[in-house]
Amino acid sequence: MPAHMLQEMSGSYTTTTTITAPPSGGLQNGLQKLDKPPQYIGADIRPEIKDDIHDPSYQDEEGPPPKLEYVWRNIILMALLHVGALYGITLVPTCKFYTVLWAYVYYVVSALGITAGAHRLWSHRTYKARLPLRVFLIIANTMAFQNDVYEWARDHRAHHKFSETHADPHNSRRGFFFSHVGWLLVRKHPAVKEKGGLLDMSDLKAEKLVMFQRRYYKPGLLLMCFILPTLVPWYCWDETFLHSLYVATFLRYAVVLNATWLVNSAAHLFGYRPYDKNIESRENILVSLGAVGEGFHNYHHAFPYDYSASEYRWHINFTTFFIDCMAALGLAYDRKKVSKAAVLARIKRTGDGSYKSG
Repeated sequence: MPAHMLQEMSGSYTTTTTITAPPSGGLQNGLQKLDKPPQYIGADIRPEIKDDIHDPSYQDEEGPPPKLEYVWRNIILMALLHVGALYGITLVPTCKFYTVLWAYVYYVVSALGITAGAHRLWSHRTYKARLPLRVFLIIANTMAFQNDVYEWARDHRAHHKFSETHADPHNSRRGFFFSHVGWLLVRKHPAVKEKGGLLDMSDLKAEKLVMFQRRYYKPGLLLMCFILPTLVPWYCWDETFLHSLYVATFLRYAVVLNATWLVNSAAHLFGYRPYDKNIESRENILVSLGAVGEGFHNYHHAFPYDYSASEYRWHINFTTFFIDCMAALGLAYDRKKVSKAAVLARIKRTGDGSYKSG
């Protein structure tokens, strides 16, 4: 079903706000809400998302970086998880079909908890969600076990505002391994703590569901990320405990983690920069396949307020398809979309010449 048909199905519940660059190149406040498919009118950047926008004025202080402090608990646990995942790979051929299907569905749902939930809804506020959808996404996010929404969003906003500096939690200038997983194995750089503590997080502090998850996150993640995915195959279709634990839990969890981490590493180091050659984030189709739509990273850093995190919506972007389906059901609304004129203006000004019109 074409995207524009989905937008027409739910009337006022599928309002889409389109963001265009003002003719003068400056910023204008305010938005227009539309009760029909986007007509590419409206204003530029909402004042409340100022902490999502890259701050080019911030530069690292001169001098040697502080000495790395290893977090040995994280190193040991991460090593054990990946050893368990590797063993899980050897068990896949002897798994029951329903176990593999269960692991895949669990992977997709937990990935949506990151992409549609922590990322596009709570970090960037690119759309709004009604309570049933927010509850689903907070549960899915807990299944993913990548820190609670509040901490994830705080780190991600810092990543956008101070990208490729020491205040970026997973600064890709420190190499592939660091931006992929190394940043979780060492103490945060002092700049991450300093600048992250200055970000405006009042919107999430006021979100009762986010604060509830943060308060009960440890028991929640134990249940949703480890206990439930292990017990269901074991009890429901007599899968062996080893297959349930190592395939449905350890292997599935490791795949979700690495698919997400590739957005921080591979999508900042490999690919094209058609929208802005002055930033390090890149378009990487393979990353988008694994991360259910989050690999169009040069576009996303150029336009972090676009709910699709991509110019082309459903193109290799299951998360956008999911949000549009939720909009058709009246559960998502006020989706923000950047106008074609604003995209082309950015490409003309800062693109690397690799852009091909879709």
